[in-house]
This record gives sequence, C-alpha cells and structure tokens, in this order.
Amino acid sequence: MKIFILIVLISLTLGGCSIVAKTPEPSWVSLRKDGDIEIRSYDPMILAEVTKKGERYDAINAGFRTLAPYIFGENQGNKKMVMTAPVTEQQIPQENEGQKLAMTAPVTQQPTDTDGEWKVSFVMQSEYTLDTLPIPNDKQIKFVNIPSHQKAVIRFTGFNTDKNLKEHHDKIVNWMIKNKIKASGKPVYAFYNPPWTPFFLKRNEIMFDIGANKE
Repeated sequence: MKIFILIVLISLTLGGCSIVAKTPEPSWVSLRKDGDIEIRSYDPMILAEVTKKGERYDAINAGFRTLAPYIFGENQGNKKMVMTAPVTEQQIPQENEGQKLAMTAPVTQQPTDTDGEWKVSFVMQSEYTLDTLPIPNDKQIKFVNIPSHQKAVIRFTGFNTDKNLKEHHDKIVNWMIKNKIKASGKPVYAFYNPPWTPFFLKRNEIMFDIGANKE
C-alpha cells in the first residue's frame, strides 16, 4: 500500500524567510569579489549525480525527479534524519523506511560533452563519505567525489530562462578573459529557490572551475 506525503515549502512570500537560509550549502570562502562576480574556494564535496537527455529545462526537471526520492528516503539504510528543506510532493511506498537525508542547496546542472545531455547534481551533506552514504535504490544515481577547488561565480536574480543565463554567462566569461582567468570544463548552473519564489528574490549562479586548491 502506498501513501502520499505532501511536503510543503515555505517560500519567501509566505514564510518571511528564504529557504536558502535553512538549507545547508557547500562550504566555501570568498577569495576575491568584483561586483556580482567572485572567486570562491570550496572544500571537498560529494555529488549525487544523474545524466539526463533533452532540453535544458526538461533535463533539470527529470534529474530532480530522479534525485529527490533518494533524499526523501528511497535508499538503503535504517537511520532517520531530519529533512531540512523538503522540495516536492513525493509518493513513497509505506514499507520504504529508508534513511532520510537533509536537502542541500543548490541544485546544479552542467552540459556534458554529448549534445542534449546534462548532468544534474545535489551536493551531499558534508558529514558523509562515499563509504557512509546510503545506497540509492535508483541505479541511475552516481556519486562523484570532488576535491577542494576554486570557482569563478556570478550571482544573479530572475527566472532561469535561457536569455537570463546567456546574459550572465557572457558577462562572467568576458570578466575572466579580461582578468586572464582560465576556466576548466563547462559552466555549471546553480539554482537555489523553489519555483514560486518571486523572480526578484531568486538566487541563481553560473560557476566555472578554475583549478584545484593548493595544499
């Protein structure tokens, strides 16, 4: 028998506070800031990642629908954990008593080297290792261990439309060229807020890896 679990987000318009304020993020420090662009140094992290085909918007939705159940308990494990920022309505089998993980922000999306494919990722809580993370029931989900590294990041508001992303993508690329900063790999799009957050309060970012941190 299945039960429906309704998970309600409290948005800025209803709850008076940002979901991001309650949601764990990867640990980072700012090394340099120039307006809405900065260089960040990130600690090591583990990503839960899936690859989806299709247009960018469809791919991130499909990736989220695969990754979210893992966070909400569709995994192998016994320990119960408080979910800090649930994000969706999910139908869960009553007999599924898997380990529940806290939601983290942001949800990230990155194009692959294959046209029409996107990597969609959640950052796992920092206290977990590859050995201690519960095993996903869905075999599409893979874990990626990311060492400490630096990113060039631009932060902006508005809807995550192709036009808005391109405008800020071009802005940070031009800034990196001007400052002789070389990116490694493709851009990562990061989204922090639920869909009904007012457009002027949405937090979006475009990130470029620019190298590993020096030990």
